Order: sequence, then C-alpha cells, then structure tokens
Amino acid sequence: MAKDKENKGKEIDINNIDFDKLREKVAENPGILPYAHTSGSAIIKPEDKGKLKGRAVKAMHQQTEKQMLQLYEQMQTLAAQANAIKSRVHISERIYLADMPFDPIIGETYYLYQKDEEKDVLSLIAPEEWGRSKSFIKYLAKVQMLADHTWEVIEKAEEDI
Repeated sequence: MAKDKENKGKEIDINNIDFDKLREKVAENPGILPYAHTSGSAIIKPEDKGKLKGRAVKAMHQQTEKQMLQLYEQMQTLAAQANAIKSRVHISERIYLADMPFDPIIGETYYLYQKDEEKDVLSLIAPEEWGRSKSFIKYLAKVQMLADHTWEVIEKAEEDI
C-alpha cells in the first residue's frame, strides 16, 4: 500500500517506454490464436478434426445419393417416354402399310384389323358394329391420328401390336 501512495504522484514518462518490448508481449491477432490469450478469455477446446471431417463426408454422401436418385428417376421417365415414342412409330408404320380406303383426319378414332397374315386394314367401323361379316378379319387396336401424323393406340386387343 505504501508503494501505491508513492506511485500516485509520479507521472509516467512516455519517452522512456520501450514499445518493442510491449509488442512482443501482445498478440497482433488475438482472435485467431488457438488458445486463450488472457486469463479472462473464453476457453478454447481443440476439435476432433476427424470427427468434423467424418460428419462432413457423411452429409456429402447423403446429399449426393439423394441427387443421384433424382437423376435415376428422371432417366426412368425419359426412357419410358422414349419407349412410348418408339411404340407410336412402330404402330404408325404398320398403319401406313395397311389398306386405307379413306383419308384419315387428325384427332379422329379408327380401328385396325388384320385381314390376313400379310395385310392389315384401317377402318372407320368398330368391332361391335361389324355384325356377322367380321369373321374373316381380326381386331387389333383402336387408334387415333395425332397432329404429327403418328398414331396413338387407345385400346389394344393384343400385346404384340
């Protein structure tokens, strides 16, 4: 206490302070030190880097698996659409090779029959409208002409068409 009273009246001579020695004792960037720089600082515990990386890798795998599943589902949809177009082209080719005694109109419904082993016929007459004379032909499908001049099968009598 006596020393405190002694120092109370004295002025500090700023010219005699060695700032280089003071700088050695003070951190330039105390916020980025891996330890607390004063006794009152928050406790800094080192993290287990393997644990952090493990969590990050697990999250990355979960996210990429989810994205891969979405891509797979989109590929399935595209493959189904491609097969539908391929089927439409196949039936369209078969219809254009068939006997067609009229000029078909876009959007109208027609009926495809097999007359004999090598020849098909496109007709305006539905299978139930034939009456007794339908015994020489085989019903294949109910079809509709689309705007792109392909044919869509509305109803099939057999799976092989």
